[in-house]
Amino acid sequence: MQDKWQQATQVIHAGHIPNEHGALVTPLCQSATFVFDSAEQGGARFAGEEPGFIYTRLGNPTTAELERRIAALEGSDCAAATASGMAAVSAALLANLQKGDHLIASNAVYGCTFALMNSQLAKFGIEVTLVDFSRLDEIEAAIKPNTKVIFCETPVNPHLKVFNLDAIARIAKAHKLVSVVDNTFMTPLLQQPIKHGIDIVIHSATKYLNGHGDVIAGVVCASREQMDVIKYEVLKDIGGVISPHDAWLILRGLKTLDVRLQRHCDSAERVAEFLEGHSQVSKVYYPGLKSHSGNVLIGHQMKRAGGVIAFELKADLQASIRFINQLDLFSIAVSLGDAESLIQHPASMTHSPYSPEEREKAGITDNLLRISIGLEAVEDIITALDKGLAAL
Repeated sequence: MQDKWQQATQVIHAGHIPNEHGALVTPLCQSATFVFDSAEQGGARFAGEEPGFIYTRLGNPTTAELERRIAALEGSDCAAATASGMAAVSAALLANLQKGDHLIASNAVYGCTFALMNSQLAKFGIEVTLVDFSRLDEIEAAIKPNTKVIFCETPVNPHLKVFNLDAIARIAKAHKLVSVVDNTFMTPLLQQPIKHGIDIVIHSATKYLNGHGDVIAGVVCASREQMDVIKYEVLKDIGGVISPHDAWLILRGLKTLDVRLQRHCDSAERVAEFLEGHSQVSKVYYPGLKSHSGNVLIGHQMKRAGGVIAFELKADLQASIRFINQLDLFSIAVSLGDAESLIQHPASMTHSPYSPEEREKAGITDNLLRISIGLEAVEDIITALDKGLAAL
């Protein structure tokens, strides 16, 4: 029945296997290693001839349930839970790139993803080209004989530009490239890239999937063929795997994902409309607004626009910083998807690995702010923003 359940049901039940004690809640298997009945059984498991757990870096019952649940939500064959969102990004890229290969990525991505591509991958002789993925001709023009992977976020961190996944998948398949999409901002409840032809989907599970600000984790979703390399070669050897306790916390957080997302989206839509109509705001970036170029994809690619909003103030850098510091209710922090509303300054925080020239090319200005709308009463969120903007 699991393949016929609605996603609101899957976030609670998908991938669950009843346990021997009849516990309603998935047990936490906090064990580093697993005992074999015999030396022969241990050898068979290591050889892949017998199913079963060996060592938590290679698999764990609690982690396995989380992976089955996320795979069901994304519509992928398999998933691998990782120690962080960046571990998920790294695993997806390292499984598909080697010395001499070429990667094409969007020119605006999360700052640490940008640093991984432009600093770490370069050490291993992997070439990276950054282009505007809203211009499909730029993607096509950047493809070389040694291109192997194309990578993007949509919506983009931090300014929420939206890319057409169907078109990106078509380009990738036409040139036999592996397509990778970071789906963190949307979650599988609002967007499922694999259904649009994307090969690999990644998440920072720290954000909406967990939803409580108390876990660092990531997830990679892919075909079984891809996962054999990602999980049993890259993650096995590098070791960036999730702890069972963190997997257990995310399983708990997932149970409320559907209801949390409804509140996040409802409130974000109202806040975005308020900001768009305010005299101290020059530009609002939120796909739920009809003024946003990505709004046309809602209903086809995206169910709703999510809970993150970016906006530019009619102010310079110093005034923008003062606005952040004086803002009531919002916590100054660089995550998203938590119960608390958060605000951050991308140019000096999440996207500080970019040079000023790179930030300008990516559209990350000094007066651009990013907010994650929490679960507080939306009237209180708007009142706090209105008060802060009035002080400008």
